Amino acid sequence: MSQRPFQQIDVFTETAGYGNPLAVVLDGRGLDDEAMQRFARWTNLSETTFLLPPSEAARAQGADYQVRIFTPGGELPFAGHPTLGSCHAWLRHGGQPQRADEVVQECRVGLVRIRREGQGAQQRLAFAAPALTRSDPSPAVLSQVARALGLKPQQVLAAQVLDNGPVWLGLLLDHPQTVLALQPNHLELKALGQKVGVVAIEHPEVRTGLIVRSNREARAFGQSPRPTSPVHDTTAPGLEVRAFAAPIGVMEDPVTGSLNASLAQWLIADGHAPRDYIAAQGTCLDRAGRVHIHCDAQQQVWVGGASVTCIEGTVDL
Repeated sequence: MSQRPFQQIDVFTETAGYGNPLAVVLDGRGLDDEAMQRFARWTNLSETTFLLPPSEAARAQGADYQVRIFTPGGELPFAGHPTLGSCHAWLRHGGQPQRADEVVQECRVGLVRIRREGQGAQQRLAFAAPALTRSDPSPAVLSQVARALGLKPQQVLAAQVLDNGPVWLGLLLDHPQTVLALQPNHLELKALGQKVGVVAIEHPEVRTGLIVRSNREARAFGQSPRPTSPVHDTTAPGLEVRAFAAPIGVMEDPVTGSLNASLAQWLIADGHAPRDYIAAQGTCLDRAGRVHIHCDAQQQVWVGGASVTCIEGTVDL
């Protein structure tokens, strides 16, 4: 065992105690998979990360560090709040990126770009959402999951299987209050092997699917572009999100970057959500996570949030 630099970060919040905590071992060299997994079980957080030098191939492509991400139940190829929290910890520990305008992280899904947004106390980190694969869920699975969540069929407006490394069954529900009122049967979800992300959109114009996807499309149909929805113009959350991950030992995740990334790619592409919005997550856990979504002109979705350092020191591993 040796002393290794360690930080515990609260992610997707500006106030410690209201986001999603992350344990970060800033030097994971020499630790095998078993040791990493054992420590992740001991921290008992939704994720624990171990930072390593990038592989030579990744370094040549601009990678600044490598991260391995463990839940109490196993390793993840990618996750959002560990990406932002690990980058925050790496920068605080003195990490110097190869490029001034972004940090590049190597993980099991490949290279993930992270950029800094805002200034001073308002500065956030945002990662480029990895490529998404999505498909329609089977009616049988959808019915079983809806039953486990206590949902009526008419409360589910749309559903997709979302895969950006982690795989989620995403459900778009009829109203934020429906999301907040859910009391899932976690044992049933675990038996089904389904991680489920649920979302509802706050603003009525968005919720009823009346977003015009682009001015070009509106002109093509002879319509006048709609005025910007208030969800664009306010810092108040426009979406409410919850994440249930019983199959990996997490009944409900406080704030989930990977899920919010895949939800954003789906909802924006299908015209359910605007290109810029803020998602709230963790409300039912007495958290106040805030996830900032932006889809740029190249159709790249960026997922951002603030991070706060809560604990800093060393750990014997």
